[in-house]
Amino acid sequence: MYQKYLRRLVKRTIALIYRKKVNVLVILFKTITTIYLNYRIKCNTMNSILASVKNIILVASGNRGVGKSTIAAKLAITLSNEGYATGFFDADLFGSTIPLIQDFEGIGPEIAQEGEKIIFSPPIKFGVKIMSLRFLINKKDVIDLKLIASNMLIQLIKNTNWGELDYLVFNLPPGNGDISLTLAQKFPGAKILIVITSQQTEITKGQKIIKLFKHSGFETPILGIVENMSYFIPEKHPDDKYKLFSQEGGKQLSKEQNIPLVAQIPFVSEVFELGNTGKTIFDSSNMIIKEVFHDIAKKINKKSVNPSVISQIL
Repeated sequence: MYQKYLRRLVKRTIALIYRKKVNVLVILFKTITTIYLNYRIKCNTMNSILASVKNIILVASGNRGVGKSTIAAKLAITLSNEGYATGFFDADLFGSTIPLIQDFEGIGPEIAQEGEKIIFSPPIKFGVKIMSLRFLINKKDVIDLKLIASNMLIQLIKNTNWGELDYLVFNLPPGNGDISLTLAQKFPGAKILIVITSQQTEITKGQKIIKLFKHSGFETPILGIVENMSYFIPEKHPDDKYKLFSQEGGKQLSKEQNIPLVAQIPFVSEVFELGNTGKTIFDSSNMIIKEVFHDIAKKINKKSVNPSVISQIL
């Protein structure tokens, strides 16, 4: 599998050079760096990585636009509000909205040098330790570094001073890309939440991402399905519910895949605007949305473990 990956990388490199889309030296540097980092990751046993993190939650989706990033951020904030030491890692590099969703704009990690190693101390917001590669480089640079993005993320995770954490929540990129597969492989003891909506296209995408995690040889268990925007609650009529989509995608997918439906999250306009004003769901007067996320946190806690969950090889 490793050799197959390298062959694909070399072919891609040759194709890019042939088309003259990028500078030859840049491509050569990226290729050598990728090979070296993969060698280090494959060969070195790093049992101390994230040794102080008890539980890892990977929040995934089959497609963009389902509210995955928002749910991941709100889940981390909820766990912190419940009294758990919580960290949040934004791994959705190419479509990251986290620095904007929760008013993280303008903040970033403290950077220190320990010998030859650079250590990042993550900023804390709403009681959550937050880390994202987007704090360090802009979107254009992330796109330029796509070939080595997974390895850069692993290195950033390793070099972040998380301290003692009960939970570390990852916001994965949508779909079945290299970053999601790498993190699922590196953290087999983690648990996955799949976020969907009830649209038929999203149900199909959800089926594909579940199949990927179930049948790719990973030991990462799927904790459950979260159906977002299940129904609409008018601000002036909080007791009324209106379905946004005709299908009950969460229930359908749960039954088909034999995976628990963890939550059906309503669309509440007030809550939708909170992130843009630097507030959390706990600043909202809407009790329904608070109860939904408290219930998700409660279900996660029931499935949690005390020992650290890290890969033997990272």
